[in-house]
Amino acid sequence: MTAASPGTMPQPTDSASLSEEEVAWISEVRRTIRDADTDFFAVSPVRYWIDFLVSLVAAYLAAAVYLSYPFGSWQQLVAFPIAAFWLYRMGSLIHEVCHLGAHEMAAFKVAWNLLGGVMTLTPSPFFTRHHRDHHSRRFYGTPEDPEYVANVMEGGNAASIVGYTLHVLAFPVLVFLRFLLVPLTFIHPAVREWTLRKASALTLNRRYERKLTPADRRAILAVEIPCFVRAALIPGLILAGLNPWTRIPLLYALAVATVMLNQMRQLADHHFEGDGSRVDMESHILDSCNFTSNDPLTLLFFPFSIRYHALHHLFPSMPYHNLKKAHEHLAATLPADSPYHLLDRPGWWSVARRTLLGSA
Repeated sequence: MTAASPGTMPQPTDSASLSEEEVAWISEVRRTIRDADTDFFAVSPVRYWIDFLVSLVAAYLAAAVYLSYPFGSWQQLVAFPIAAFWLYRMGSLIHEVCHLGAHEMAAFKVAWNLLGGVMTLTPSPFFTRHHRDHHSRRFYGTPEDPEYVANVMEGGNAASIVGYTLHVLAFPVLVFLRFLLVPLTFIHPAVREWTLRKASALTLNRRYERKLTPADRRAILAVEIPCFVRAALIPGLILAGLNPWTRIPLLYALAVATVMLNQMRQLADHHFEGDGSRVDMESHILDSCNFTSNDPLTLLFFPFSIRYHALHHLFPSMPYHNLKKAHEHLAATLPADSPYHLLDRPGWWSVARRTLLGSA
């Protein structure tokens, strides 16, 4: 089978009908990683903790300046983009929490959720399940894929882009209300069940419905209570006269900025060439992107080496800090005609442009 050209996704094929030759290059990539002298799957706890704590301290210090200085002051204006970037960088570690093993780095998961997830109302139990569904062959590229941008925006359609932008602007408010109204979700079992299935995932795709396990239910409940307290304190401290009313628009602007940074990244994670059908592994990977350049927008939107996104989809359990080294090993070892090399894209805008404006 001839490899697809960059940005073109092959037609979905029943994986049972694929021949050895058609998926041989993926097998070769896996074998190359497996046979390497380096264990690319070894997690470095020190690296996780350093990245988290540095991001947390920088984010909260900048946010403190942003929130405490007079409204419209130059200190506030300078602190705003710094706080937004570092909050986004800290929040991006939710992705790494998701991919850690069930019993791996338990203390780190708890610390990230208590110090980061609860404070920003983005706890990992509201992300882990739907992100793993995004990786699943059952969901990837289908209308139920919670992270496939084509499900929430049609490239080149101005009305769709406006609707997508409005949804992004509304998202922080919806998340805030989700946690502020936690007590009301217990008024009736049917309300609770709807909330768990339809309003317990950090996704813009309204068609996505969580498939809940007993462990999911326990994890959601465990973070709902502290998140409710956190959400209630925002208006509560204002009503008590301890914070000015301007705290609400300031927090909203910061939330929108961080959500927007994340959505900008998602515009270029994949080519979004699927037609809504389930796809085989080869189509899944060829629809994904690696970014090896150091242009400013790529560096801004892709923290922690997650810009090697196609490689991440090939090896979801590979820790973020090893992706660059693994990619360099593959680039140096694989034959020149390996389709893996076609996964490299010049930079964020080269893919995001097609996502926004359409293939035309």
